[in-house]
Amino acid sequence: MIELFITGSDKFSDKIFVTAGLTATMQSLGYSTAVYKPVETGVIEKNGFVQSPDLAYIKFSDPYIKTYFTYLFKDASNPLLAAAKENIIIDKNQILADYQKLEDINELLVVDGVSGLATPLSKNFLEEDMVKMLDIPLLLVVSVINSSINNIILTINHAVEKNISIRGIILTNYPDNTDNADIKMLPRLIEEYTNVKILGILPHFDKADLNPNDLITEILGGVDIEAVLNVRIAKLQL
Repeated sequence: MIELFITGSDKFSDKIFVTAGLTATMQSLGYSTAVYKPVETGVIEKNGFVQSPDLAYIKFSDPYIKTYFTYLFKDASNPLLAAAKENIIIDKNQILADYQKLEDINELLVVDGVSGLATPLSKNFLEEDMVKMLDIPLLLVVSVINSSINNIILTINHAVEKNISIRGIILTNYPDNTDNADIKMLPRLIEEYTNVKILGILPHFDKADLNPNDLITEILGGVDIEAVLNVRIAKLQL
């Protein structure tokens, strides 16, 4: 089974497009695919039921992608506070147990994180600890307009110090044409000052107007999927 943990360098990384795009693309290539969201905050309540906006968007991208979750919280603050407001303590053992139930069921299982490795989930349990616990490679999503080179390098170096296996980086919100030197130099600077490769560059997406087929097209054209998932995909060789 192919496994991958996706997180952002900050809250506004637009990683949901990467998660949705990668899984929808792999589903379209014939892989049975699932997305596991251990924790989500800011969920929507409708008719007495709560709905995960991120998992709903995954289903919008491809209704055949299986989706799972452990904790959904109404408050949009960080998971530690959102859970406390509902008198719940996020249990890392429950997350591990739920994850293990999903192993080997699908050919691809993507774990979608919250908003960064230092996000607190419960006492002495950060998102980085969850990545280590699940023991799967990490894909970091970085918005070129919302992240600084300082924060990006700090995030990467911290992950390396924690012995987290970083598969690579995907840049989002990259403009077609820009005179901004910081943005133009960002891919080169990341690779020059870290040992992590840029595996994809994607433009800005608007959820309201984005067609799932267009998202798949952007992923196929802008992301090295085989490098991201560390697998050779026969249909991409045709």
